[in-house]
Formats: sequence, C-alpha cells, structure tokens
Amino acid sequence: MWLPMIGMTALPHLGGLYGGYITRKEVKTWYTTLQKPSWRPPNAAFPVVWTCLYTGMGYGSYLVWKELGGFTEDAVVPLGLYGLQLALNWAWTPIFFGAHKLKWALFEIVLLTGTVGATMVSWYPVNRTATLLMAPYLAWLCLETVLWVL
Repeated sequence: MWLPMIGMTALPHLGGLYGGYITRKEVKTWYTTLQKPSWRPPNAAFPVVWTCLYTGMGYGSYLVWKELGGFTEDAVVPLGLYGLQLALNWAWTPIFFGAHKLKWALFEIVLLTGTVGATMVSWYPVNRTATLLMAPYLAWLCLETVLWVL
C-alpha cells in the first residue's frame, strides 16, 4: 500500500515543478512590473506554501482513493473533481506567468477555487481528514484571488 500513497502524494508536485520552472523566469522580470498589495507574502513563501499544499492534497486524494477501494464507480465524482481541480491548478501558472493573461488567470482561479470547494464537498462523506487537508489550499486560493484582484 506504500506505492499508491507515495505516488498519489507526489502527483500534484509534477505540475508544481513545471509551474516553478515557468515562474522562476518571470518572477525576476515581468512579475516585478505588476502592482501588488503591501501585505502580499514574500516571493520566498510561495514555493514553501505550495509544497505543503500539494503534499496535503495529494495525501488527501490517497485517503479518498483508499476509502473507496481504489478507482471504483463510487470514486468517479470525488476523484474526478480532484483530477479536474488539479488540471486547473496546473494550468493557472502557464496562463498567468507564461502567457501574461491576467483576466484569463482571474477567471481560471475563480473556477479552480469553486472546483476545490466542490471536491471538498464530495470528499467530506468519504473521509473528513482528506477534506480538512484541502482546507489550507482553499484558503490560499482565496488569498491568491484577492492578490490579483487588488
């Protein structure tokens, strides 16, 4: 049972690594030209936070997968929503940092936040711990959304 746990916990980090590759170039150039609120977390906080969030959501997905007996019919909605939010999460960085499409990125992060909320609602009856592991992620997305709106 260790392999599925490690694999599902590590999976979100794959998109994070790609996002970090894109972000690393843009943080020092294009991103510095944007107006940001004074209370915005420092750049160094973002990789640390995302490492924790990706680990929590990945382990949460494993708990749901395990509780539902793997990729069963009962797992279609909870893990399908999880997969959708993960794809939306991975898409945000190329839209914002890669393409510099701020309005698209705002629309995308709002859609992502709603999908994370739906994922949490679908996970709650299955595994409350998994749901709680997603709570910091939802809070962080709300913070990030406010950062780009202001």
